[in-house]
Amino acid sequence: MLRAPGYLRLLLVAAVVGIPVSLAAFGFLTLEHAMQTGLWEHLPHEMGYSVAPWWWPLPLLTLAGLVVAGVAARLPGAGGHLPVNGLGGPPILPSALPGVVVAALASLSFGAVLGPEAPLMAIGSALALSAVRSAKRAAAPELVAVLSAAGSAAAIAVVFGSPLVAAVLIIEGARLAGPRLTALILPCLLASGVGAVVFTGFGAWSGLATGALALPSLPPSRSLRAGDFLWGMPLAALIGCGVVLLMTLGRRVADWTGPHPTRRIVMCAIVVGALTAGYAASTGRSPEEAALSGQSTLAALAADPHSWSTSALALLVLAKGLAWSVSLGSLRGGPVFPVLMLGAAAALLCQDLPGFGALPGLAVGLAAAASAALRLPLSATVLGVLLLGDQGTEQVPVLIVASVVAFVVGELTRARCAPHPPDSATAGPS
Repeated sequence: MLRAPGYLRLLLVAAVVGIPVSLAAFGFLTLEHAMQTGLWEHLPHEMGYSVAPWWWPLPLLTLAGLVVAGVAARLPGAGGHLPVNGLGGPPILPSALPGVVVAALASLSFGAVLGPEAPLMAIGSALALSAVRSAKRAAAPELVAVLSAAGSAAAIAVVFGSPLVAAVLIIEGARLAGPRLTALILPCLLASGVGAVVFTGFGAWSGLATGALALPSLPPSRSLRAGDFLWGMPLAALIGCGVVLLMTLGRRVADWTGPHPTRRIVMCAIVVGALTAGYAASTGRSPEEAALSGQSTLAALAADPHSWSTSALALLVLAKGLAWSVSLGSLRGGPVFPVLMLGAAAALLCQDLPGFGALPGLAVGLAAAASAALRLPLSATVLGVLLLGDQGTEQVPVLIVASVVAFVVGELTRARCAPHPPDSATAGPS
């Protein structure tokens, strides 16, 4: 395989693709972060508010719904795939890229409870495919799949901060083995590695903020104890079940918006705004905590878990969880960032249980939520380790067990929630 001239050229293309993908991802994240900061921090200050008032999400989410509905109805690609369908999706053609970018910027900046990972993967896929002529794409579907995966991997490396996450996601998600896996993973590794280097260097040179997912401060570290497993494993099961139920609700929302997307997308966006505004009105806290992707709220939770009262944290999980469900089935973005915050918040609700630590609880919440949502337990474990940094290696045992427990419980819950096929005795003709 490595001696084949065509494959070596593919590796060269994959390496080159990582450069524009990383630069495009940097531009997208910088613009999205600037729009979000302007709408949720600077504009309220200019209007005389110290923080965004409780009603702030209502007009912003309504506007987001109008933009996404317009893109879905009029532009090629309908603004990209629905986030309820998972992290990635089918390859995005270059012609669909403008609609994906506009719909994602409107959703993410105006308050949808979604993350930037899926739009970035779509951008990476479209840019990678733009390197191949349309005639060649039609004649070589395997080339399309590999290049699309390489572009998506470069985007994953950028948004999650590590080429390792991209490699593990591709390996586990592809469900391939042997030479076919090697043929896929080498271009993806190369594109993600080059993209991560360019992204890091360009970010340091420019000094622009992208709002990347990170946990700068964590609860105090300590060794794992028996109580961390005794409390953590039932908690992982509950989180896994809860995440799947929320995603099932998101699927119902997607089915409901299907026949009349324009009007119903706007209605769903208003519901998201009402949920996040309701959280702010009932707790007296900023609506920004319940809206948006949750990455800043996750960082604040990890840094100071006791800054939320138990009732406020419970309302945050409830309001943001329901808003995430509705966003999954109607708006545009990725499913991962908010679910990480939801898992962490649900686990930290239990941090005062006897023998259960805040840091192991955070590890359980991150791993369980990611595993149930992505359906990739190994990727969820690696992501949890990387997010927790140096302290993550100490939490590996509880991360692994929580990831597996949440995955198993999540899959069993999915099986029970899935519509049952008609009985063979009564089924009509297919």
